Amino acid sequence: MKIVQTPVRFYPYTGGVENYVYYLSKELVKRDHNVTVLCANEPCEPEEADIDGIHVRRLSYVGKVAGTNITPKLPYALLTADPDIIHTHLPTPWSADWTAVMAKIRRTPYIVTYHNDITGHGIVDYIAKAYNSTLLRYTLGNARKIIITQPNYIQTSPFLKKYSEKVEVIPCGVDTDLFRPTEGTKSTNTIFFLSVLDEFHKYKGLDYLLQAVNKVKCKIPDVKLIIGGQGKLQEYYRDIAIRLGLEHNVEFHGFIRPDKIVEYYSNSNVFVLPSISSTQEGFGMVLLEALACGIPVISTEIVGIAQDIVDSNSGIVVTPRNVDQLSSAIIQLLDNADLAKKMGASGRKLVSKKYTWRNVAEKVEELYEGVVWR
Repeated sequence: MKIVQTPVRFYPYTGGVENYVYYLSKELVKRDHNVTVLCANEPCEPEEADIDGIHVRRLSYVGKVAGTNITPKLPYALLTADPDIIHTHLPTPWSADWTAVMAKIRRTPYIVTYHNDITGHGIVDYIAKAYNSTLLRYTLGNARKIIITQPNYIQTSPFLKKYSEKVEVIPCGVDTDLFRPTEGTKSTNTIFFLSVLDEFHKYKGLDYLLQAVNKVKCKIPDVKLIIGGQGKLQEYYRDIAIRLGLEHNVEFHGFIRPDKIVEYYSNSNVFVLPSISSTQEGFGMVLLEALACGIPVISTEIVGIAQDIVDSNSGIVVTPRNVDQLSSAIIQLLDNADLAKKMGASGRKLVSKKYTWRNVAEKVEELYEGVVWR
C-alpha cells in the first residue's frame, strides 16, 4: 500500500507527534508498505532523503502560525502524490487542513490521528477558537477514520463527540529494542524531564516540577533535575530555578540527540512528566520510553497510560498542579532504591507486553485496509 504521512515536522526534529510518525512509518515499511512523509524542512536537512526505508520530502516554509510551519508547496506535493491513503495529524492545522482539501480533490481517503486539542494563550487562543469552529470541523468531518491514543479524549475533547462513530482508539508505542535497560552506574538522586520548552508546551507542568524540586531539596539537598529540550521559554524556566535557589540543583541540557536519549533515561533515578491539561496532553510517549528503559515514572492522572502505571505498579500518579503530592512522590522513589528498581522492572514488562510499535502498526494497518479496500 502507498501511504503518505503529513506531520508538520519529522525526524530528526523530536517531539511526540514526530516520534509517533517516525516509529509508526518505520514499522509500516517493515510490513512492506511504501511510506512517504511530507513535512517542513525544520531542522534544515536535505530536501529528499530515505530514513529507515521511509521516503522523506522536506518542504521550505515561510514562518509559523501558532507553532505550525507554513509550507506553501504542500498542496502541490499532495496533488502530485499518488497514495492509496493519506494519514495526517492534529494539532498541526496547516498540514492537516491541506491534507483534507487535497484528499477531497484527489478523491483519496485520509485518516487523522488526533493527538490533542488545539488551544493556546493570548492571540493564539483567538486563532485556535476561530480554527476549531471552522477548518477543524471540515478536517474531522471528511476524515474516514479518527485515531485517538487514549479513550477519554471522547469525553474530554469538545470537538470529537459528534464524530464518535468513526473514532478508533489505538495507543502509542515504544521501540523496546532501542529503549531498553542498560548496564552501568546511575547518577544519584537524579530526576529527568524532557519536553519542548515553549509557550505551547507549558502544559507539561515544568513550573510545578521546579516548585516540587524546591521542596524535595529540603529533604534531599543534592537532588538534581536534568531538563532536556530547548525552546523560547528556556530562560524563563532558568529564571524560576534561580529565583527558587535551585541554580545548583537544576541543569538545562538543551536539545538531546536521539542517539543519546537512552543514556539520559538510564542514568536517571526517576522520570517525571507532571502534565496539567487533559485537553492538550497527548499520550505522553516519553513515559513509555522511560518505562522501556526500566526507569520508574511519576506523572499525573490525565496522561494516556496513567491507569496502567497504577495497575502495573511501575510508577506513581499524582493530581495535576499538586506540588505537595509531586514532591512526596519524588522523595519516595529517591529514598527507596529497591522500590524504584521494582517499579522500573514492572514498567519494562508493561511496555514489552502492551505498547510495542509492532502492535500499533498492526492495528493501524487494519484500519488502512478497512478504509481503502471497503
